[in-house]
Amino acid sequence: MEEYTSFEAIENDLKRYKLERDIAWEELKLIKNEYKENLQPMNWLSTALKLTGKYSFIAVIKKWLFRR
Repeated sequence: MEEYTSFEAIENDLKRYKLERDIAWEELKLIKNEYKENLQPMNWLSTALKLTGKYSFIAVIKKWLFRR
């Protein structure tokens, strides 16, 4: 535990802690918004379509290669 010798030192630490807390709060809000965007149905649908297209292409290539 830190020992303070003046009120100015206490005030400086309190300001720093408040700023650190505010920064952490803003980071949490950003993370929340990112999760909110990632959980939207349109994002899920586009991901599903991309995966379906990729695996369909691979299946077509395999069929074409192994048919010969």
